Amino acid sequence: HEKREFRLHAWSTGAMKECNVAEIRTVYSLDDTGVWGEPVRHKKPIILNDFHAAHPAKKGFPAGHVRVDRFLAIPVFYQDSIVATVGVANKESDYTEIDCLHLTLLTESVWIHIEQMKIEQERTHLQQQLLQSQKLEAVGRLAGGVAHDFNNMLGVIIGHTDLAMLHTPDDDPLRKDLNQIRNAANRSADLTRQLLAYARKQIAKPKVVNLNSLVETMQQMLRRLISEDIDLLWIPGEDLWPVRIDPAQVDQIVANLVVNARDAVDSAGSITIQTRNISVQEFDQIDHPERVPGDYVLLTVRDTGMGMSPETLERIFEPFYTTKEQGKGTGLGLATVYGIVRQNEGFIDVESVSGQGSCFSVYLRRHIDPQVAKEGSPAEPHLASGHETILLVEDEEVVLRLAQQMLEHLGYTVFTARTAGEAITRMREQAGAIDLLVTDVIMPSMNGRELKEQLEALHPGLKCLFMSGYPADVIARQGVLDEEIQFIPKPFTLNSLSEKVRLALNQK
Repeated sequence: HEKREFRLHAWSTGAMKECNVAEIRTVYSLDDTGVWGEPVRHKKPIILNDFHAAHPAKKGFPAGHVRVDRFLAIPVFYQDSIVATVGVANKESDYTEIDCLHLTLLTESVWIHIEQMKIEQERTHLQQQLLQSQKLEAVGRLAGGVAHDFNNMLGVIIGHTDLAMLHTPDDDPLRKDLNQIRNAANRSADLTRQLLAYARKQIAKPKVVNLNSLVETMQQMLRRLISEDIDLLWIPGEDLWPVRIDPAQVDQIVANLVVNARDAVDSAGSITIQTRNISVQEFDQIDHPERVPGDYVLLTVRDTGMGMSPETLERIFEPFYTTKEQGKGTGLGLATVYGIVRQNEGFIDVESVSGQGSCFSVYLRRHIDPQVAKEGSPAEPHLASGHETILLVEDEEVVLRLAQQMLEHLGYTVFTARTAGEAITRMREQAGAIDLLVTDVIMPSMNGRELKEQLEALHPGLKCLFMSGYPADVIARQGVLDEEIQFIPKPFTLNSLSEKVRLALNQK
């Protein structure tokens, strides 16, 4: 009734056998309906026992319609609203108020049963969504749990390879093998980062950005990702709201979705990237409980490819699930997108029909501050070696020795400690000789932030560089990921360590 639209859903079998109307309409505007609309307009039943007598609401039937002599129609109420009308005709005797009562009781009980079935279907749907969410969350916890030890081991491999290559001439056949080891370790580190992104525990540095600007700068790179016979269309929305997200994560979202679309388009086709502002209302949560009402920036990537089956749609965000041939994909691309979006308190929808393409819709929350932060180019870090004194604290022996070797190779004097207690003793012994504290964040008995505060009491103004292989949510709880804090994630290379150390030492 709110839409003022009438839809005819069912007829009796007997009436349909006698009906000879050439083109049966099933949708009418309420204002265009005749006596069928009277129960809605007046919110009460209508009885016409002499249907052929004059009536102001009658508009006539199309040619071939079943003859009507007597007519009864009632409105069906549900929670104070009219949700349907039911009509009967051609009773042998006149319709009475008793007929109205019987028909009303029957239809309202049927409607209540229908509503209960819908509620049960929605409950089943929500349970399935909950189970899927719990399954994805369980894999996420697993990914975050193994990241620390895995990153430590990768750091050892990468670090020792970097040191070995420094002492290996370019023409030495061993250098090629070392380079392969380093490349494999770096690819493994990328894999860990993808798992952490999926687990929504990737270390991120969000900024207030304009999504159009970020996607615009990617256009040339995106065109290199797809073949020449695929059209890439970019439709930026006007007056786009700002969002707060790590720009590198936007690159990951767009690149992964475009590559996924490219693989779905076998030959000539198109991929369309579009942005616009959108407001999510409360009623949108009925089928999608993860949709929090509010203002969002919508990023859509649509393709004209092969589409997906319902079975595939249910699993596309599961890590390592892929429909591609062995060796053609890791199954982490869409899982990474899912993790990044959820990490940034957004959500993602997918529409796809087999043979008719797919559309991925990413909703990113509007940033409430209307002033978009300016993206300045970061200062070029000092890569030169130094001669300062560093106190290195790391509870993993093999990582401690590697980091010590790397720092000493860069020219620094290094004192080491495996526990917070040892570090405090070292600081007391060396007094003002320590220029920089490089410490792991998560350690037994005392975390890195607490250790820094203890050592600052002995050496006011002590500079610090934190390091960790733990996921970002764990680090955040330690109070380390503030903007003014210097932090390096494990595993790190010799170059990245030298840059971060110089940045920490040069920080005022």
